[in-house]
Amino acid sequence: MQISKNDIIRNESITVKFFYENVKELFGVKVLTPEGVGFEKEIKDQNLHRPGLALAGFVELFTYNRIQLIGNTENRYCLSLSEEERDKVIERLLSFDVPAIILSNENEPCPELIKHAIKQNVAVFQIENTSTKTAYLIGDFLEDQFATRVSLHASFVDVYGIGMLFLGKSGIGKSEVALDLVERGHRLVADDVVILTKKGEHILIGTGTDIIQHVMEIRGIGIVDVQHMFGVRSIRHQKRLEIVIELEIWDENTEYTRTGLDNETISILDIKIPYMKLPIFPGKNITVIAETIALNYLASHYGYNAAKELQERLQNRISTNFNKGRRSVNYFEHDEE
Repeated sequence: MQISKNDIIRNESITVKFFYENVKELFGVKVLTPEGVGFEKEIKDQNLHRPGLALAGFVELFTYNRIQLIGNTENRYCLSLSEEERDKVIERLLSFDVPAIILSNENEPCPELIKHAIKQNVAVFQIENTSTKTAYLIGDFLEDQFATRVSLHASFVDVYGIGMLFLGKSGIGKSEVALDLVERGHRLVADDVVILTKKGEHILIGTGTDIIQHVMEIRGIGIVDVQHMFGVRSIRHQKRLEIVIELEIWDENTEYTRTGLDNETISILDIKIPYMKLPIFPGKNITVIAETIALNYLASHYGYNAAKELQERLQNRISTNFNKGRRSVNYFEHDEE
């Protein structure tokens, strides 16, 4: 599978307006400056910064390009100053191109903060959560916005809780396999266009597009709405990717895995995912095989690997030279027909 640069999606920035519209109900964020002030500014960093040292006067290493988080400590420090000192401290802070300010713990801003924020066109927000929780929630939201994504032509299904991505040439039957799995009680995440988002260092989360997320095109039938046809239990909005299966037409000159001892992986956005190539031909039940792959993957997570168990059994038999190489068959008791 080749991933081109055109397939990779990465946000370089988001506007303060986009940020506010997406977090105001999600996290209960309120805007304290007049709505629209600073909304056109851009946020270019997914991290938050607590400007304690900057308020105290040390601005040499001030990371002003991040959203500034003012908690109890910073707010009480400002309130402890005289009005004249506080005015100078806030003015110095906002002389930098700060994208936005958030006050945690529902702290009320000092009048000087609102005055200089309006003057410097900086939005000031308020949230009821603690500073630690605010940093986690807002940081997680921003991480999603700035995460690297890749768009793939594939089908993505939750099979027994395992996120399985089906790749293959156009027309090979990815959608048909996905539809068959849904009919057997599994859940469709996305078909045709799958967006994989890098979450952290080792996780890929898959979802579909807003327009065609749970709609499928089945050749010979047309458009099928999976949620409308099979119900809400037949869909998922997102799922972690755990296995990649590439479908291809059977080629007798190609060697395919027979034992499962060789664990292949594929690298997507620098994350290695278990990978297998599955040959198809008329009469082969790909759906049952996909279910078996998912169950086998689950079993391996509980410490059982059928291929390794068989290998160890054979090695033990060879090492003990059982019965000097003669075959032995043990019949069930009384089963003599």
